[in-house]
Amino acid sequence: MNVAIVTVGDEILAGSTTNTNASWLAERITERGSSVERILTIPDDRDLIADYVARWSAAFDAVIVTGGIGGTPDDVTVEAVADGLEREFVVHGEIRERLVEKAAAFRDENPEMVAEYDLQLDIDAAASIPEGATPIVIDEGWAPGCIVENVYVFAGIPDEMKAMFEAVADEFQGDAVARTVYTPAPEGSLHEALEGVTERFDVAVGSYPRSENRPGRIRVSSTDPETVDAAIEWLRERVETTEPPSETEESAA
Repeated sequence: MNVAIVTVGDEILAGSTTNTNASWLAERITERGSSVERILTIPDDRDLIADYVARWSAAFDAVIVTGGIGGTPDDVTVEAVADGLEREFVVHGEIRERLVEKAAAFRDENPEMVAEYDLQLDIDAAASIPEGATPIVIDEGWAPGCIVENVYVFAGIPDEMKAMFEAVADEFQGDAVARTVYTPAPEGSLHEALEGVTERFDVAVGSYPRSENRPGRIRVSSTDPETVDAAIEWLRERVETTEPPSETEESAA
């Protein structure tokens, strides 16, 4: 399965919010044997989001869109997805009932906040999704995510995004496998081995240079586990290797 990730948010492009969602999603998808082919960050622009959804849903097996689903005026992502897939944007009855109950519970649990602030909750906006979409409802968040065709819409708040992904994680199972060789050798000395392994084996190879706190890495991936094993052994015979870094060293790197 090849996957594209679109993260939406003016605040990401302004540098005021770090885009941890894309890296977290890419790691989890890769762990499941699928391949992330694109990662893109775009502003809260309804037309632009719709354009990428329309084109990328046709080009990739799955498209994940995160951010901009809260139900406030600047949250345009879900409506843009409906535009991109040429679907009506409709209030989902079951979601609306759930949000009415959730809003009432919030008022009961936070009377001082409700008394101090004029809380305007647009329940219809938060309960609206593309017609025919499957909602992704989690306890952690207010507005739901959704699945429509091969497009998955998640919240931008990291905890909510992670919960939504975990709810559908099995749908991202792929057949790719990967193994990594660690080496103290400088990347410039690996050219012959890297070129040779791709000539001899049907694998994809990534080389990542060493740093002060960790050795270099050579990552080999393919859909055939035996081919990956053979390529790794071929590399081990030609490249100086070392033990993988400890968790402490990984954190420091």
